Amino acid sequence: MTIVSDLQYFAPVIEYKNSIKFRYFKIEQYEAWQKMSFRNRCIIAGANGLLHLSIPVEGGRHSDKMIREVKIDNSHRWQILHWRSIVSAYNRSPWFEFYKDDMEVFYHAKYDWLWDWNLDLLHWTIKKLRVDVEIGFTETWQKDYPPGEFLDMRGKVLPKNFESFAGSCPAYKQVFEDRLGFKSNLSIIDLLFCEGPDAARLLKE
Repeated sequence: MTIVSDLQYFAPVIEYKNSIKFRYFKIEQYEAWQKMSFRNRCIIAGANGLLHLSIPVEGGRHSDKMIREVKIDNSHRWQILHWRSIVSAYNRSPWFEFYKDDMEVFYHAKYDWLWDWNLDLLHWTIKKLRVDVEIGFTETWQKDYPPGEFLDMRGKVLPKNFESFAGSCPAYKQVFEDRLGFKSNLSIIDLLFCEGPDAARLLKE
């Protein structure tokens, strides 16, 4: 079976769990821009609660472009702010030192297109997880896919409902769990920084 999904910014854990389970990951490249999604945001756990890191795009939430045509609004200092938030949230995590240098490179590089940014992060994450996932792209727009052959996750996991997938996600020790409680289905970087190479095993279970 093949999973079909949208391309997201350090996507929630459930996206990687599904990708590893089915191994074939097809990215939707013919969709129109969708506001209030994980395409330009990710959620991490900070000392005072959940943090929504959002990448500004040209045209904002009113953009009517196709996903591969969405440009990042680099007039904002979003990369600096996002990296500071990540460091603040995870500098005490067990595996932060192990991943930080490679990850920081992305937050100093110039990206014009949201698609390029998200795709590079996806490839980097798959590499760090050391899992066997075949990534492809949709050939055309299809409203529906045959349910016996495909798991269509396009537009299913959103910032407003990501916690509803908690039952399908692994539990692990988080940095601020003692004050916040366990927060399930956060960005994949939460799992990576907390569990390191063991993250793949947890995703497979």
